[in-house]
Amino acid sequence: MNKWIELLRDDNYLGIKKHIKNGADVNACNETGESVLACAMREGCSFETVMLLIENGADKFDFDDEGVSILDMAVTYNNIEMLEYLLHEGADINQTQRRSGFTALMAAACYGRVEIARILLAHGAKQETHDNKGFRAVDFARKMNKKSVLALLDYEEDEEKNTGYAR
Repeated sequence: MNKWIELLRDDNYLGIKKHIKNGADVNACNETGESVLACAMREGCSFETVMLLIENGADKFDFDDEGVSILDMAVTYNNIEMLEYLLHEGADINQTQRRSGFTALMAAACYGRVEIARILLAHGAKQETHDNKGFRAVDFARKMNKKSVLALLDYEEDEEKNTGYAR
């Protein structure tokens, strides 16, 4: 995995292409179960590099040992191009592999990813979904004071339950 990390950190498209040609496993994982594709997302590789991995067999619907999916990585790292690609490929934005039940919309709310939240909502993200502690995306946006995301969600600022929570 060290060679992969070295190539991905540099977003070395030609080096990655050569590494694949020499038989490298595009679905290799690090010690936490994070795949080469997930590492590429974390390292901020170009869409071309990410697509090179996918075209050579990297699993675009993969998730790590914690249940963090490639879709989650696209949200976390504000990769709209990858998010739109995954949606086009049939990714289920309301499904999560995380034991906590934390969804892509919840992540967008936490990180203040307004455009990503807008895209998720346009593709049917369910605002009423609760994680295992009972929190919804609106609760995360409120807790993290992401007013621009709150404006997209079903949020009534004057409701009693909201008055003591938002800053």
